[in-house]
Amino acid sequence: MRFPGKIYKDGKFWLAEIPILEAMTQGHTRKEALEMVADMVETMVNKKGFKAEVVLGSGGNFEVGSADLKSLISLLLQRKRELSNLSLAQAAERLGASSRNSYARYEQGRSVPTVGKLNELLNAVCPNTDLVISESQV
Repeated sequence: MRFPGKIYKDGKFWLAEIPILEAMTQGHTRKEALEMVADMVETMVNKKGFKAEVVLGSGGNFEVGSADLKSLISLLLQRKRELSNLSLAQAAERLGASSRNSYARYEQGRSVPTVGKLNELLNAVCPNTDLVISESQV
């Protein structure tokens, strides 16, 4: 699993953004900005041993991912929930669950959801967002 991003020059700096995470970083060079992307994602995941990998594409596109799927899904769910200003209990309530643990186990990486369940979880925390799956050629 990888999240798509864009890198572009703005004045003296290179800006790199990952729209699905609503996150952005910068660097003095393109290479530095891409290194900062990996560092930013690793910092956001905040898990010992987690390593993010940035794959450069064409036309200012890149993808950031990791072999640690649980941690990437956890990051996505936590980020979307926090950006929606929801507590774990509120996210679980939107899922129709009686316990916040039914949502939290995915956000904490104890369980990996199926694609259908991931879509359901994302709709609970950000209902106006569609999960788009694409195959990359990067």
